[in-house]
Amino acid sequence: MTPEKTPSILIVEDDLALQKQIKWSLDRFDSATAHDRESAMLQLRKHTPAVITMDLGLPPDADSVSEGFRLLQQITHFDPDIKVIVLTGQNDQANALRAVGMGAYDFFAKPFATELLNLSIERALRLYALQRENRRLQTVYQPDALAGLMTRDSEMLRICRTIEKVASSNATVMLLGESGTGKEVLARGLHQASPRRSERFVAINCAAIPENLLESELFGFERGAFTGAAKTTLGKIETASGGTLMLDEIGDLPFSLQAKLLRFLQERTIERVGGRQEIPVDVRIVCATHQDLNALSKSGRFREDLYYRLAEIVVHIPPLRERVGDAALLAHAFVRRFAQEHNRATMTLSDEAVLALECHPWPGNIRELENCIKRATIMADGNQISCSDVGLSASTFDAVDQSLDLRGIRELAEKRAVVTALGRVNGNIVKAADLLGVSRPTLYDLMHRLGLK
Repeated sequence: MTPEKTPSILIVEDDLALQKQIKWSLDRFDSATAHDRESAMLQLRKHTPAVITMDLGLPPDADSVSEGFRLLQQITHFDPDIKVIVLTGQNDQANALRAVGMGAYDFFAKPFATELLNLSIERALRLYALQRENRRLQTVYQPDALAGLMTRDSEMLRICRTIEKVASSNATVMLLGESGTGKEVLARGLHQASPRRSERFVAINCAAIPENLLESELFGFERGAFTGAAKTTLGKIETASGGTLMLDEIGDLPFSLQAKLLRFLQERTIERVGGRQEIPVDVRIVCATHQDLNALSKSGRFREDLYYRLAEIVVHIPPLRERVGDAALLAHAFVRRFAQEHNRATMTLSDEAVLALECHPWPGNIRELENCIKRATIMADGNQISCSDVGLSASTFDAVDQSLDLRGIRELAEKRAVVTALGRVNGNIVKAADLLGVSRPTLYDLMHRLGLK
């Protein structure tokens, strides 16, 4: 028994005799039929045809076009790619043009030429297929905006989803976290996932530039504004116009500049140093700091009104020591990268080295880990990096959990064990199962139950 083919065409016509005639004239295509708006939407949800031919005069008032236009609106809202061919009565060109304006692909006046209708449907089917293939290829080959971030930690994965959600908006985002936790990686990912991705991403470190130069760096200056200002120069805010500006270490922004930044955030206009003209700038602001801005604002060292302007979306980034399994995961990735950069043979981490890396608190976070692995890759004598190469000792320390919920303790212990095992063996399921003393199917079941990918 051959399976029933999915109709590629839906014929919407309330006149049953004409409906059969149209279906017969289009016998080369797989088609379904409907006689009113409700049955048409039912068939649409059931089959999602590529092409729909429809009459504008549909029940309950076949003499009016209101029901037909309502159906056309529902179709284009359901799937804008569906090609709708309107079959109109004679001298009904005005409604036909209105239908095309609402998204219809083509229109034919009744009585229509069968050959021309078949040709129009063929072209519509090819266009529909091309659009779907183009969308599929865009999905397959579009780079991940957060491709530069590697993690297995559930909290970091939640943060990634948050970044993806807010990327499409223009909300100001504040990234809070210790130095080296990946704030700039997330800021760049936010930019790449936003509609501004084709424009510039500009970053400036507010703590690295002297106070007397920071204003001109941010807002630019006019020619002759001060000694040495030989020409008008754009600041970072203007340079990033249309794109994203990252204000790193915003907590170190001098108090004298905070009022000027606040005015820009409110008015979205700037004045260059030495200038009098207000210049409108469209830029998305992302700020980052390792300091507690809320505490600074309460102590009077950071403007409270500026803090609330910047804190529309606040993202707290956990330190590396709190990300279960990430130290080993990142270490393996750094080893591969630096071994390739320094033309070393394939290098691996010894089990003792992985254990030492997992136990280290990493006060410098990912930046410290990266420097540690880079040094070890250069200094290692053989193809395996040992504890002495990373400059750490293999030590373990116990964690005390005050919770007495046995089920919760067991699930937490299982999750930590699975994530740690996967991190140590660089994601190899066979080796992780051996390390845990379970079979591969059992490990897969555990990963599924614990929500691990």
